[in-house]
Amino acid sequence: MTPITLRLRRIGIDTYQEPVVYMSSECSVGRSEGWEALTRLQVSHASHVVLATLHVVTSDLLGPHEVSLSDAAWRLLGASEGDVVHLSSPPPLESLSYLRSKVYGRRLDPPQLHAIVADIAAGRYSAVHLAAFVTACAGGRLDLDETIALTRAMIDVGERLVWKRGPIVDKHSVGGLPGNRTTMLVVPIVTSLGLTMPKTSSRAITSPAGTADAMETIAPVDLDLATMRRVVEREGGCIVWGGSARLSPADDVIIRVERPLDLDSEGQLVASVLSKKAAAGSTHVVIDIPVGPTAKVRGAEAATALGALFAAVGQALGFELRIEAGDGSQPIGRGIGPALEARDVLAVLRQDSEAPADLRERALVLAGSLVELATGRNPGTGYPFAQGALDRGDALRKLEGICAAQGGMHEPPVAGYRHAVLADRAGVIVSIDNRRLARVAKLAGAPKAPAAGLDLHVRLGSRVEPGQPLYTLHAEAPGELAYALEYQGSSGSSLTIGDPT
Repeated sequence: MTPITLRLRRIGIDTYQEPVVYMSSECSVGRSEGWEALTRLQVSHASHVVLATLHVVTSDLLGPHEVSLSDAAWRLLGASEGDVVHLSSPPPLESLSYLRSKVYGRRLDPPQLHAIVADIAAGRYSAVHLAAFVTACAGGRLDLDETIALTRAMIDVGERLVWKRGPIVDKHSVGGLPGNRTTMLVVPIVTSLGLTMPKTSSRAITSPAGTADAMETIAPVDLDLATMRRVVEREGGCIVWGGSARLSPADDVIIRVERPLDLDSEGQLVASVLSKKAAAGSTHVVIDIPVGPTAKVRGAEAATALGALFAAVGQALGFELRIEAGDGSQPIGRGIGPALEARDVLAVLRQDSEAPADLRERALVLAGSLVELATGRNPGTGYPFAQGALDRGDALRKLEGICAAQGGMHEPPVAGYRHAVLADRAGVIVSIDNRRLARVAKLAGAPKAPAAGLDLHVRLGSRVEPGQPLYTLHAEAPGELAYALEYQGSSGSSLTIGDPT
């Protein structure tokens, strides 16, 4: 078939990471090809090819001989307004037959999983295909062999870093706990002790902050592989956004639909985490599993099962791996939101008297565990080394060095609008809903507004009086502050106050 030629017009539509092509309903050649809304099209310009989902424009926004692209597709295609592009139907995807097989409950072998992952990484799957794959793998539908094969496939289709030094350490928290920004402490602690930790971190999708979002409030994180390597060679570690490095790129695409679907697939979670670690060249990994009624992992039995799966896949891939289960009953630290979490990190490193003790303690436990794992020390002996690095100021100086190497360090921003949420009765804080608090922080503008979020003033067991602040909302715009206040007032309290004993 001869490709259709149309001229590009930029109209500015953000679809996050989804490539979309927009065409007028009056485009006669599009109609003659039978292209309808949600048809998959191949868009070509110079040497670049993008697969995109067709959206049909019924107004006069586009002329019959014009097309437009979502911002994501513009970036991938590398085209400019006014350029001519070629549109055609893409060749059939053989891997879709494997996907349909999985939907019907059949096992997939390594070559089949590799074909699916390669097509995902190349952008050949639509959001509908991705949602089908995520759903077909959820609910325990990936066995151990499939999980191992999926992890290897996700590693194979991206870049992979190799380091001359060793061991290469890393840590990962499975998430679900607001404020758990221990990575920004663990990296400078262990690298100041001579270990190597090239940390690639994610941005938030449905949470108020990812590590990359928090780190970006004090230093640049959007580094390419060459720059990332220079930072690690100079400082022994880095904290960068993984999305610009093409390490396990299929994972970034899968997460785009996995989190909004709110499907907790243990197999995909393990493959996601360990593929990123392997691609970054890691050899020794600590997995942090917070356990609590409103955390991602809600009980000891689930934590044990998830830890066992991590251990089995890690062993198959050649990792030295350790599980650290922790308390997930309440947020860690006080701040929830990028700048507020970064502020807590800096307070710990600067040994501020008001620094959150729980954030400091959890970071020391994880850093100590990494030291033991990487050096073969006995359990419990790594903690004093981590504590010494923090207390001497070595970790603070190391973070300053890392930030300087990544492009310069600055203080996190401060929100212009604040409002305290007050206790309506006297009593004791008996429960904290992590998910609801995270929702409030997001409605206040986090993470897109980096200074937005909330400051938590109480912990489980805190005694409160009527009118005492429970938390303070931070926003960069009055409308977002009002929206968050409306939600917290209408959805029930994120904190439960019980009768005093």
